[in-house]
Amino acid sequence: MKHISSILSLCGVVLLQACQGFPMRVETTVVTPPVAAEPAPAKPPVSMVSPMMEKRETFVATGYSVISVQNSKNPSQQRLLAIRASKLDAYRSLTEQVYGQQLDATTTVADMTVINDNFRARVEGVVYGAQLVSITPVGEDTYETTLSLDRQVVMDLRALYLSQLALRSR
Repeated sequence: MKHISSILSLCGVVLLQACQGFPMRVETTVVTPPVAAEPAPAKPPVSMVSPMMEKRETFVATGYSVISVQNSKNPSQQRLLAIRASKLDAYRSLTEQVYGQQLDATTTVADMTVINDNFRARVEGVVYGAQLVSITPVGEDTYETTLSLDRQVVMDLRALYLSQLALRSR
């Protein structure tokens, strides 16, 4: 029991230390009822990942797929399906980099013992303008696809996403 509280305290300290590396700004705004017929344009929220984005000129993502597990008996069709699946995996990876990943986690504890840990990850977004860098066979049974996305396109995608969020919240 004493060891578990020590471990939990240590985890808390580590998490607090990790948070110190992220610059966070909190902006407060006073909302007044609009006098004019048109509402003022919504100001996009400050992003914690902006400094990270400013350092990268291009975003690169790689996707993989196994040939033999594709749903076809024809080997040529399996290869084509694997290429397509690896490309979709690369797009999923790019989407994670642009919009982030939503994680849901549930932990069940009984008698100070973890009984069950469940994690769900979800990625959602629109990616356009990605450049196909390569589609390469890896080993005997895998394809690798690499895509790149220019930083300016990422900024445009994020601005579009934030404007859609603002419209939904009205």
